[in-house]
Amino acid sequence: MSQTWRELLMTDHETTERVFSAAEKALAAPEGPSPGMVANLREYLVGYVDRCHNQKEEQTVFPLLQRAGLPVEGGPLAVMLAEHRQAKALVERIDGAAAAFVAGDRARLDDLRDAFGAYAALCKDHFWKENDILYPLAARMLDEATQAGIVPGIEAVEAALGPDTRRRYYRIADELVRAVELEDLSYGLDRQVLAAILNTLPVELSFVDEEDRVRYFSHERGEKIFPRSRGAIATNVRNCHPQKSVHLVEKILADFKAGRREVAEFWIDMGPRKVHIRYWPVRDEAGRYLGCLETVQDVSGIQRLTGQRRLLEEAA
Repeated sequence: MSQTWRELLMTDHETTERVFSAAEKALAAPEGPSPGMVANLREYLVGYVDRCHNQKEEQTVFPLLQRAGLPVEGGPLAVMLAEHRQAKALVERIDGAAAAFVAGDRARLDDLRDAFGAYAALCKDHFWKENDILYPLAARMLDEATQAGIVPGIEAVEAALGPDTRRRYYRIADELVRAVELEDLSYGLDRQVLAAILNTLPVELSFVDEEDRVRYFSHERGEKIFPRSRGAIATNVRNCHPQKSVHLVEKILADFKAGRREVAEFWIDMGPRKVHIRYWPVRDEAGRYLGCLETVQDVSGIQRLTGQRRLLEEAA
C-alpha cells in the first residue's frame, strides 16, 4: 500500500532523526568521526534534507495551505518558512566545515560540531511542530482531492534530483547509522593510515562499485603487476578488459550480484612469475552487493616454500 503525503514526510523526519542520533554519537567521540562518515553526513543533510525534503514541503504543502487561507506572514506557516531559512544557513556552515574536514583539515572539527549541534536542535523541534501541528492542520484545511495531488508533487521534486532519489538517500542514512552501530575497527583509523595499510599488503587491490565502475586501486606508487593510472577511476570495468573476455567479466559480476558465486579465481604465468587473480563480491552486513574486489598476487615465492620457518628461528 502506498504512503500518504503525511507518511512520506514523517518518514523523512524519522530517517533524519536516526541520522542525527548517529552523527551526535560520532561527533562526541574525542577523535571525531571518520572522513567517510562526514562525507556521507554532508551529502545527506545538504542533498536530501535541504535540497529535497524542505523543497517537497515548500513546493507542495505550503502553497496549498496559503491558497486555503493560511497567511505566510504570522502563524504556523510563517514559522515553518522562517525555520527553513535558519536551517539553510546552518546547513551551509555544515557544508563548509564538512568539506574542509574531509579534505584533511581536522581543525574544522569544532566548527562542524557547533554547526551540526545547532542544526540538529533546530530540526528536531521543527519536525515536532510539523508532525503535531502543521500536518494535522493541513489535513483539516485541505479537501481529499487537493491532498491527493500532494504525493505526485513530492515525487516530482524527488525526480528532479535524479532517479530513485529517496531510496538513494535513505541508503546513505542507513550507512551512517550502521557505521556508528557497528563501530568497525577501521572506523577510528586515520584515512592515510588505512591507505598505507592497504598499500603495504603483498596483494594488489582494485574495487569496482555496484554500478561496475572502477572506484579504487592500491599500490598507485611503485611497481605493479598490472599497472593502472588514475584515468581508470569512474571507468566502466568492461572498458578495462580485452573485448574477447568482456562477456566473461559480465557473467562473473552478474553471478556475484545474484548471489550465485562467492569467488572467481585464475592463475597465469607472466615470465618467471605465477600470478594469482581472484575476484570477490563485497557485501554489507545485510548482504547487499556493494561491488567487486579484485586481488592480484605474485605467488611464485609461496609456491617455492618447503619445510617450516618459525618465528624463533628469526634470531638464529
